[in-house]
Amino acid sequence: MNPRVKTVQVTDDYSLILQFTDGSRGVYDCKPLLDFSVFKELRDKPYFKREAVEHGTVVWPHEQDICPDTLYLDSVKLENAT
Repeated sequence: MNPRVKTVQVTDDYSLILQFTDGSRGVYDCKPLLDFSVFKELRDKPYFKREAVEHGTVVWPHEQDICPDTLYLDSVKLENAT
């Protein structure tokens, strides 16, 4: 089982800056998802910024979510700050 999301910050360019339960960090680009029907609502930046972490993944108010394994495996890993 891959690590789960511990914290999330959104950026103005539709990316998520993620911290995972194993201490690693990554950036996940949501732009490729914005053309899919369930995610089209995320194009609205104020709505996109209403993200939350629930059950180890990122969710939005109208039940959009991204698989936590996808977030971990497909994010660009960042060097851990020391």
